[in-house]
Amino acid sequence: MVHGVRLHELGGPDRLVWEEIPVGVPGPGDVRIKQRAAGLNYIDVYFRTGLYPLASLPAIIGMEGAGDVIALGEGVTSLSIGDRVAYAGALGGYAEERIIAADRLVKIPEGISYETAAAMMLQGMTVRYLLRETFAVTSESVILFHAAAGGVGLIACQWARALGATLIGTVSTDEKAELARKAGATHVIVTAREDFVARVREITNGRLCDVVYDSVGKDTYRGSLDCLRPRGTWVSFGNASGPVPPFELTLLKGSLFATRPSLMAYTATQAALAANAADLFAMVASGRITIPINQTYTLRDAAEAHRALEARRTTGSTVLTI
Repeated sequence: MVHGVRLHELGGPDRLVWEEIPVGVPGPGDVRIKQRAAGLNYIDVYFRTGLYPLASLPAIIGMEGAGDVIALGEGVTSLSIGDRVAYAGALGGYAEERIIAADRLVKIPEGISYETAAAMMLQGMTVRYLLRETFAVTSESVILFHAAAGGVGLIACQWARALGATLIGTVSTDEKAELARKAGATHVIVTAREDFVARVREITNGRLCDVVYDSVGKDTYRGSLDCLRPRGTWVSFGNASGPVPPFELTLLKGSLFATRPSLMAYTATQAALAANAADLFAMVASGRITIPINQTYTLRDAAEAHRALEARRTTGSTVLTI
């Protein structure tokens, strides 16, 4: 019998229930995969609490994973039974087996484990679109990246270093500051004791930043806007401290740009997904980026993983093994 972690009602981590689940057979264009690992991301918390709506309950959350193709639906020719595959952006990852559209999967290259693939897909592809598409970072760019010691942040530090950019990272503790520096952050600000706006002004000699990547939300958006030079770009891609409240457009002083991107929009087509994943896999294969899996839980312990994530006890990536 197949098991998974389901939500029967919204709320805290205790609402995540390990139980038997139905899977079914793949329909046209779909495949069934046996999962080996699933990734943990803050978007999972948003779905669990209801910040992001679910279509119905009970529901299985989880947006990324890796495993093996075990059954093909009608018309699927791009994959074969036994292929090692990974995905990001498709709900249903907290399960031993699942059905998923074939065009949402990418093949895992040799040399990359299931755990690494599960840890890198959502976070790594997010960094790729943020730094290469939402704002085209170059060696001349000055970046402010909040939560620089998180899963997305540590990958961003490495990718920015590979591009030759100046990355200023914010973290909450000295221990996290050391992780961000080792990953490639040029400067690190510990927000528990430093005003990040004042420090950005000091670090840049008043020049400020070309782009701010903000996954924190409510607590940081005003300061983030103050860190941008004229015609700079504020990229809001998360709500770890709560949603950004409505604000007057006059806050975008200096002709600032504001955007709320999502991985799903940047990988909406199979071609876009394949291009993003290929770029990410190439960066990992070259050694310019390593995926730091700093916490591992079994899938049935997903509730404990959520508690650690929300308590800010995690760094880098967290994987749920299956």
